[in-house]
Amino acid sequence: MTRVAIIGAHGKVAQQLMRVLYDLGDDFVGVVRNDEHADDVYRLGGEGVLLDIEHSDAAALAGAIEGCDAVVFSAGAGPGSGIERKRTVDYGGSVLAQEAARQAGVRRFVQVSAWGVDAPVDDSDPVWKAYVEAKRDADAALRESGLDWTILRPGGLTTDEGTGRVTLGDSVPRGSIAREDVARLIALALHEPATIGHQWEVVGGDTPIEDAVRALVASA
Repeated sequence: MTRVAIIGAHGKVAQQLMRVLYDLGDDFVGVVRNDEHADDVYRLGGEGVLLDIEHSDAAALAGAIEGCDAVVFSAGAGPGSGIERKRTVDYGGSVLAQEAARQAGVRRFVQVSAWGVDAPVDDSDPVWKAYVEAKRDADAALRESGLDWTILRPGGLTTDEGTGRVTLGDSVPRGSIAREDVARLIALALHEPATIGHQWEVVGGDTPIEDAVRALVASA
């Protein structure tokens, strides 16, 4: 059994992930900002921890995740947030979680990023630019962290029912993907050590998730 700390557990991908982990028999700790969000974690079978990553330090977060086998960082400032919060949540929150993982002795770290964030971005939409740069820089920090990392970069997220099939690779064409399928991919990565050290983009597709991962790790 694996005990997973989920940073940003109230997010829609994280909510799907908790359902998947529960079905797999894994324990999970959901780090959330308020009591209402914690109730959602308990309802899905996990343990809720109240901690605001924008107003906390690594030591406090390390205490919250101590004893876990892995961290999933799935937090984001979300739609409607401004430039500053893109930086403090999407980037700063990830860096904080990485340091907390080191302090807590948790080596495994899976990060949910976004499709295409290494591509050049223009200045026409400063909020979007801030989001892309925050995700890009968070990924770069994780790659240099010394942790056992996997970075997953999904395309546009939908509320559609998952199909269990994806297009997965170092770089894939722009597209969308059901959050349920992203959650299934995260869970598979957590249970497959061969995914450590890989960064993949993912959208909906025709290949079963397990086969897509197996093919990529075999060719590495």
